Amino acid sequence: MRRSIAPLMIIIISTSASMTQTKKVYKPKRVYELEKIGNARAVQLYADGFDSLTRREKIFAYYMAQAAVAGRNIAIDQTNKYALEIMSLCQEILSRPDGVPAKTLKAIQEYTKLFWINNGMYDYPTARKFVPACTPEEFENALSIAGKNNDRPCPEPGHCMEVFNKVRQAMFGPDFMAVVTDKTPGHDFIAGSANNNYEGLTTAEVDAWTKAGNEKYPLNSKVIRNDGGIEELVWRCGGYGVEPGLYAKELGKVVENLEKAKEYAANEHQARTIELLINYFKTGDPADWEKFNISWVKDSSNVDFILGFIEVYMDPRGQKGKYEAVVYFTDREQTALMRKLAANAQYFEDRAPWKDEFKKKDAKAPIANVVNVIVETGDAGPVSAIGINLPNEQYIRQNYGSKSVLLHNVVAAYNASEPRGLLEEFCFDTAEVRRAKKYGLAADDLHTGMHEVLGHASGKVSDSLNGDPADHLPGYYSTLEEARADLVALWNAFDPKLKRLKMVATDDVGKAMYDAYVRNVFLQLRRVPSGDQLEEDHMKNRQMVVNYIMQNSDAIETVSKYGKTRFHVADYKKMHGMVGQLLAEVMRIKAEGDLAAGKNLVDTYGLKIDTRWRDEVLKRVKKLKLTAYTGFVMPDLKPVYDKKGKIVDVKLEYPMSLTKQMLQYAQAGS
Repeated sequence: MRRSIAPLMIIIISTSASMTQTKKVYKPKRVYELEKIGNARAVQLYADGFDSLTRREKIFAYYMAQAAVAGRNIAIDQTNKYALEIMSLCQEILSRPDGVPAKTLKAIQEYTKLFWINNGMYDYPTARKFVPACTPEEFENALSIAGKNNDRPCPEPGHCMEVFNKVRQAMFGPDFMAVVTDKTPGHDFIAGSANNNYEGLTTAEVDAWTKAGNEKYPLNSKVIRNDGGIEELVWRCGGYGVEPGLYAKELGKVVENLEKAKEYAANEHQARTIELLINYFKTGDPADWEKFNISWVKDSSNVDFILGFIEVYMDPRGQKGKYEAVVYFTDREQTALMRKLAANAQYFEDRAPWKDEFKKKDAKAPIANVVNVIVETGDAGPVSAIGINLPNEQYIRQNYGSKSVLLHNVVAAYNASEPRGLLEEFCFDTAEVRRAKKYGLAADDLHTGMHEVLGHASGKVSDSLNGDPADHLPGYYSTLEEARADLVALWNAFDPKLKRLKMVATDDVGKAMYDAYVRNVFLQLRRVPSGDQLEEDHMKNRQMVVNYIMQNSDAIETVSKYGKTRFHVADYKKMHGMVGQLLAEVMRIKAEGDLAAGKNLVDTYGLKIDTRWRDEVLKRVKKLKLTAYTGFVMPDLKPVYDKKGKIVDVKLEYPMSLTKQMLQYAQAGS
């Protein structure tokens, strides 16, 4: 997405309130955190305001949500070629667990829940595989017991055991297919990665194949070795005389629901946009994807969506998009911040610290909204971003604009479910704690807004660069682009224009933003419980920024107080200057496609962690009962039909159970 993932400490977006109150109405306290599972937690997501939508909007949202869920298994299969079979075996046991030993059942339940949250058997922050806390023999016994609990244990006798024997090593072998995406310097990125984008190939082979012009579907295909050489398997359902490809069944169901949703589109433009997306899923043609995105960025309908093969973080080459879907509606009262930034995009572009040749001269104001999520699947959920800016294609950004959304109810749920005491434990002093409590809300809103609206949408590539910059920066583009967006936000944090726009009242908002950014680089180490290397692009980008400033200036200090390490901004003015220096270089690297410089920057400052600091952080957060990441249980849309079987309304319910929702999704995707 060029997305903002959830920070480690998050402040809820402010909400407007009426100045008058006639009567107090008791409302039961909402339950957010549902359960902790290992180093993760399940949190219920609420979608306030859905009941205020029109019936047409609700029905449109329902069919779009059905489309989102219909393709969810694609993302799981993309994670690993054995993932769907592993999930199926686990769900067989959980759906009929009577008689399974309690200890074994608990291990399988925890493993399956982590699997669901991560869309596979790889830990979201670390990209490394997790295995069940039971033996293969205990799992096999549980599978046998479950199979005898009714007359439908598996599609055919013995099939489940055959499947288990096939996936046993992938499921239980910690060193087999150990990393979903391996970007370790010196490693073969493709051969060393366990994801399902390539099979039987090395990086050198794929590079030679693509340089020869053989890759026709860079975003939506799997590349494999076969008897005749290298083959590209396109992800499409087929139609218009085009043969079906991989994921034809799932994409066919997605298209079926898109056709229904189209009948309830807000207007002709949105209906045409959906039609273009249907065309793309049928043909898989990159030209159809481009047409869809050009239309989509111009659509400002109240109920909107993100759907397709979009983010390329999992592909070590940064080319193959992972399936994701988000359905949401605009929170009109919360949109003022984003709209102000969007309207002044050219002002901030003109004052960027990079060379004029890389500045847009007619920066188009992106569509910018604060929204409430209804459903997120695939690469978008259950682990959720807090902000999104799309499309990713540089050509469309520069010529047609982009769309930015800040996920209000996701931010609210993160905030409401976090434990107390984080600020006091990790802030440098009481002054920083007071500043965070007073201005952290505004600072967090502002950073996310500027990251998405100004950051990803800014800048232009060199006229001499052929193609998209991502093509020239394989394995490094995502980290660099996330760093660029973060740096744009940090660079503009003290701009006087923000006061004139009445977006901030004091420079303490900028200071609170700098404090939090530096502090969170230390805190994020808790997400890497083992090893000495970061894998996730957002984590690498943040560490790269802070380490670069720390090692090239005295603007940031590490201080030990009472035996506890704290990261501290010693000089905000110096840090601002270093932010501008680094931002100018990152923009140049992107604009010119300078792989050598980008690689040096990321590998030097963003890759390796100090394990002593990590071990200290783990001890400190354990006392706070703070997990590493969150998976959301989405609202559930229930259609209402008339006597003739026609849908006439949609009701919103809250499952309050990760297991319940995931088993429903499994049934919908089968």
